[in-house]
Amino acid sequence: MDQLRHRENRLLSTLSRETLALLEPELKETSAMQGAVFLEPGDSIDRVYFPQSGMISLLIVSREGDTVEVSTVGREGALGLHRGLGGRRSFTRATVQIPGRFSTIAAHAFERISLNSASLRDMITLYTEMLLEEALQLAACNAIHDASSRLCRWLLQCADHINSPQLPLTQEFLAQMLGVRRTTVTLLAQELQKRGAVKYSRGKMTILNRKMLEDDACECYEVMQRQRLAFNPGVNW
Repeated sequence: MDQLRHRENRLLSTLSRETLALLEPELKETSAMQGAVFLEPGDSIDRVYFPQSGMISLLIVSREGDTVEVSTVGREGALGLHRGLGGRRSFTRATVQIPGRFSTIAAHAFERISLNSASLRDMITLYTEMLLEEALQLAACNAIHDASSRLCRWLLQCADHINSPQLPLTQEFLAQMLGVRRTTVTLLAQELQKRGAVKYSRGKMTILNRKMLEDDACECYEVMQRQRLAFNPGVNW
C-alpha cells in the first residue's frame, strides 16, 4: 500500500514525510466487519490501528455484561496509540461499530520507531490527552443529558468519523452505545425520522438534516469539536 492510502487516516496525514517513511514499511492494511473486537479489558496491546474508514467504539463493560461507550476512534485517530510509549494494557473493549479499513502496525515496531522520533512521541501524548478529555466529557454527558440529545450528538460524531451521512447502524448497537433500551432507541429514531432529520431503514441510518441534529444535540458535541480543533487546528475535523 502506498503512503497516500495510509494518509486517509488524519493522524498519519499530519506526520512528516520522513516519519511516515519510517512507519510505512511496517504498516499493513486490514478490514473489519461491524462487531469485530480488537481488544478486551486487560488485554495486552499488541497492535496499533489507524482507521482509514469506519469507526471503533471504546466500551466499559460491567460485571453483568452491560456496556457503555466512553470514546470513539475514527479516521481522525488511532486505537492503542499510547503503546508507542511502552507496554500497555487495554482499559476498555474496543469493538468495530462501523465496518471499514484500517492501517495496522505491530506494537513492538511502533514502539521502536516512536523511541527514535520526538515528533511521533509528541503526537502520541497529545492524542492520548485528547481521548482522556473526550472520555471525561462523555462520562458527564451520559450522567446529565437525556437520551434524545445524546443520540443526536452521537449520530453527528459518527458522520464526522467516517465523513458520510450514511451510517450502517443497528438499533441494538445504538442502544448499547447510549446505555438505553432498544425500545427507547426505536422511539427516538422514529421521532427523528418523522421530523425529517434522518431516514432509518433496517441497519442503516441516513442523516437528512444535519442542522436539525446540531440544534437538538447536547452541548457535548460542540465541546468535543473544539477539543479536536485545539489538538490539531490544521485538520478539518
